[in-house]
Amino acid sequence: MLYIGKKHIEQVVNLEDIMDCVERAFGLYENGDYHMPERMHVDRPEGTILYMPCFAGKVSGTKIVSTFPGNVEFGVPTIQGTMILNNCATGEALAIMDGATITAYRTGAVGGVGIRYTSRPDCTTVGLIGAGVQGLYQLIYACHTRPIEQITIFDTSRQRAEQLEQELLKRLPDIKTHVADDAGCLVEQSEIIITATPSTVPVLPDDEELLRGKHFIAIGSYKYEMRELPRALFRVVDRVYVDTALALEESGDLIVPMERGWLSREAIMPFGKVIDVLKTASRAHVATTLFKSVGMGLFDLLVAEEIYNAARRKAVGIELGE
Repeated sequence: MLYIGKKHIEQVVNLEDIMDCVERAFGLYENGDYHMPERMHVDRPEGTILYMPCFAGKVSGTKIVSTFPGNVEFGVPTIQGTMILNNCATGEALAIMDGATITAYRTGAVGGVGIRYTSRPDCTTVGLIGAGVQGLYQLIYACHTRPIEQITIFDTSRQRAEQLEQELLKRLPDIKTHVADDAGCLVEQSEIIITATPSTVPVLPDDEELLRGKHFIAIGSYKYEMRELPRALFRVVDRVYVDTALALEESGDLIVPMERGWLSREAIMPFGKVIDVLKTASRAHVATTLFKSVGMGLFDLLVAEEIYNAARRKAVGIELGE
């Protein structure tokens, strides 16, 4: 059995390959070529622990992940986790992996695939609301997917935003980065807007004209009480895409607008069903689009398998039990 930690993942990861894994997962999801038991939520006062098993092809995997928003006060990432990868034929454990890093790369890749097919190819500006670990990876994939020249960051903690700015200067030194004073300034300066917060109130301005013509990637809300998106967005949005049916059952960003009549279920498109059409569609015109993701174990499984195979090929990782 192989232990693959964060430093090992960083050695072997390839952004394009991970995005291809996510696209393949969308196809398997729509075709039903997988078995994914309902994920278990354990809600604690400190946060949420998720158990996410999945079976597909020759492997199975279980990701155990915790999301503790209060960790920011201790300087600890809000997302922690472990991924266990197994051989489906024998049940043998193939690898134990850093689940937080798997989560960061796969969720960033999901956002990247969303940007690839729901935004204009010539977008050069991106804004991020929520300067946590996940925000970093969302921006890495956004800049990999589009010819980004300017990044704008906003967070309720300016210190966190400035810390992320410094990290981006190291990772993406050729891209101009700055911290906005408020979310309105960020939206005004950005063509693609990513929201990556655990907020229970909308983090975007409730201003139709400001939001019109933008491309939104929303990844923060995964519970009913969590909401990042204002009513105004649903008045102007042309297309709404979701990564899985779970988004309609879990995320307040979709449930609340449907309950209040701002959004009809018929207006929501499962991304996996339309991805082949989007691959050939023209996105040159200005439209307002929303891609909402809550994630699923199938993404984690395929990404973990790709990283495990890459680690084996490159002899990276630590052998356990020898």
